[in-house]
Amino acid sequence: MKKHNFSAGPSILPDEAIRIASEAVKELNNSGLSLIEISHRSKDFIEIMTKARSLALELLNLENKGYKALFLQGGASLQFLMAAYNLLDQKAGYLNTGSWSTKAIKEAKLFGEVIELASSKDRNFNYIPKDYIIDPNLNYLHITTNNTIFGTQIKSIPESNVPLVADMSSDIFSRNIDFSKFSLIYAGAQKNMGPAGTTLVIIKEDILGKVNRNIPSMLDYRIHIEKDSMFNTPPVFAVYTSMLTLEWIKKNGGINSIEANNNKKAHLIYNEIDSNNLFQGFAAVEDRSLMNVTFNLKDDAHKEIFDKMCKDADISGVNGHRSVGGYRASIYNALDISSVKILVDVMKELKNKV
Repeated sequence: MKKHNFSAGPSILPDEAIRIASEAVKELNNSGLSLIEISHRSKDFIEIMTKARSLALELLNLENKGYKALFLQGGASLQFLMAAYNLLDQKAGYLNTGSWSTKAIKEAKLFGEVIELASSKDRNFNYIPKDYIIDPNLNYLHITTNNTIFGTQIKSIPESNVPLVADMSSDIFSRNIDFSKFSLIYAGAQKNMGPAGTTLVIIKEDILGKVNRNIPSMLDYRIHIEKDSMFNTPPVFAVYTSMLTLEWIKKNGGINSIEANNNKKAHLIYNEIDSNNLFQGFAAVEDRSLMNVTFNLKDDAHKEIFDKMCKDADISGVNGHRSVGGYRASIYNALDISSVKILVDVMKELKNKV
């Protein structure tokens, strides 16, 4: 029996994508070759890469608006460096809302002045700062739209006259926002899009070529655009499975439909946290993530029995990050609401037992 997978990432993917990808590992498109042994220069893979990039722009409503989609490697961690390498000439502003933005700030400091516009570190990142001033002379403003570890999410995208850069690793394709507000978006695939191994980068071309430094070819967005994401050998399996997942999103009504379903899942579990006197949420209510639900037991004496109940119900991946403790239920796009109902039922049952 397949478990209810609440893992924060690598995480649950659509059954359909996993089934088709597993078949392709044996043989792709009746070619007599496995997906993972074909040439990345073959017609079959060029079509896969082209379709994956096209679907990403289509789903984000960024077609014919000056954007390019890239599938690169190195995860969001490399993008912390790469974004600054390509864009930071003098100074950039960063909103510090957790571990990943802290790491992004560290990398950006290698290339210029970094201004921390606001931070929620004072309360262990359990909220999103709201009141901060954006210097109009910044090269760009960087935000992390969803904070996987702490369970917070930016609900209102900042209005700014400077280019906006976003790490959307854990909530891309989960809700419909105006993606044209951003000049650069990057996201590791291993949350809502595909297996670990590739990173989606969406970039507006007119933001490039403005820094006064030589950029190594492997780290230059312009090179990857020119080479259609194949400057070096791409991770073919991760790109293919990402393409299948993007097809699944489109087939299931696109981001609007996905968002409606995510809202139902989030409401279900947050309602239980708020109504069950054994639990308390970690994140500030107004900043709660639709992707990563963080919560704690009010009395750790109940931890052993709750953990056993989760295990007996085939619930996997709900342990909280060490920075927060407690529990974290990641309810990404592919997680069916039936799994959320199982977790909620276990929480209700615990209340009846103690």
